Amino acid sequence: MHLFVDNLTNVDFSYLDPKRGLVGETWLASIVLEGVLDEQGMVCDFGVVKKTLRNWLDQHIDHCLLIPSESHSVICEHNSSEISVNLNYYKNGNDYSIVCKSPIQAFTLIDTQSINPTSVANWCIKQLQKLLPSTIDKIQLNFTPENIEHHFYHYSHGLKKHDGNCQRIAHGHRSTVEIYRNEERDLALEEQWCEKWKDIYIGTLEDLKEELKLKGVTNNLFNYQSQQGFFELSIPAEHCYLISTESTVEFIAQHIVNTLKQQFPKDSIKVRAFEGIGKGAIAYST
Repeated sequence: MHLFVDNLTNVDFSYLDPKRGLVGETWLASIVLEGVLDEQGMVCDFGVVKKTLRNWLDQHIDHCLLIPSESHSVICEHNSSEISVNLNYYKNGNDYSIVCKSPIQAFTLIDTQSINPTSVANWCIKQLQKLLPSTIDKIQLNFTPENIEHHFYHYSHGLKKHDGNCQRIAHGHRSTVEIYRNEERDLALEEQWCEKWKDIYIGTLEDLKEELKLKGVTNNLFNYQSQQGFFELSIPAEHCYLISTESTVEFIAQHIVNTLKQQFPKDSIKVRAFEGIGKGAIAYST
């Protein structure tokens, strides 16, 4: 007998990729459990499934930085409280490096060469098998990206003032944006912004401490102290977009509006910026 839960939850996170660098991502998680019926006539109580699996995914995937620990491009050092990871990657004909130091709970090491829906699902299944009732014989876990009709972008950021896990310096989202000029949707502008922010790190100027050279490339060094500890990220400057505020979705939406208002001063502008799936912020020109 099989029990399924479609769209059990969605996870927002970032990961390191040997070809793309730091990538923000959002996946929907669905699960199928195979097993025998218990004395209630159930494979497993839906309440148990939802609580156990959602809580585990929230702790180990959501708002974490996923590290492909078997990749030759990754060097990882850690102690009982902190992890330092270095990614060397090749993109657009150049060699780049990313270095991130964070409290240990902000990282998840996946024993794979690359982060993708299948490799992460396989790793999760191994961990989850230990948590579910003995009546469960087999677990299927599927991660899928949202079906976005038009354009989208992948971004990472950190919100040092956040009380929860958004304070982690390298977590992210796969998002879309809707832009309206004079109440008409402008797909061309949406495409421009999504292309500009392809695999981007949206950094706050206040958190930028210095510029340094790695492999002849200028890197931006960001760091801050928050409730969970000290966070630091060195990332190529050309893969960053700097704003003067915190990088909340509210400020991101307003930043797009302000920038477009300078470009089109006589037009009314409205922006619906998404943060992952089904949530975001709306900003208007005044």
